[in-house]
Amino acid sequence: MEQEEFACPITKGEKILVAVDGSEYTDIIVDQAISMGRICNSTIFAISVIPFFPEYESFAAQLEEELSKNTRKILEKVKNRIEKENIECETVVRIDEQPHEPIVQEAKERNVDLIIMGTRGRTGLKRVLMGSVAQKVIGHAPCPVMVVPV
Repeated sequence: MEQEEFACPITKGEKILVAVDGSEYTDIIVDQAISMGRICNSTIFAISVIPFFPEYESFAAQLEEELSKNTRKILEKVKNRIEKENIECETVVRIDEQPHEPIVQEAKERNVDLIIMGTRGRTGLKRVLMGSVAQKVIGHAPCPVMVVPV
């Protein structure tokens, strides 16, 4: 049985930005990026935003270093997984109080054709915040946004 050829459903599809946070939903979101990247012959940029809270500045340097280290490990796993599918991948780590802002900024700077992210992220408060992050990205994105229900 021959494999069907699918047409890329987005105008160009050359560049995809996938936002991940290392939650249990990361694999589902990355699967969508891989599927779309394969169909559209895309380069994928995997981004993770480390939340920065100024009120914790007294111990922020140590915390930031630890979060950055963990985030880079998560993104390295994502990159390896994407590259195993013969899709080019770059990783981006950003630190910001408003996680949607670096996602939108990266999309603009890299002329991304599609952003892929989940409806929610980590558990508890983070889950609620990720939903609002997705809403804010949709409202400010320079391109289509695929929100993966998780």
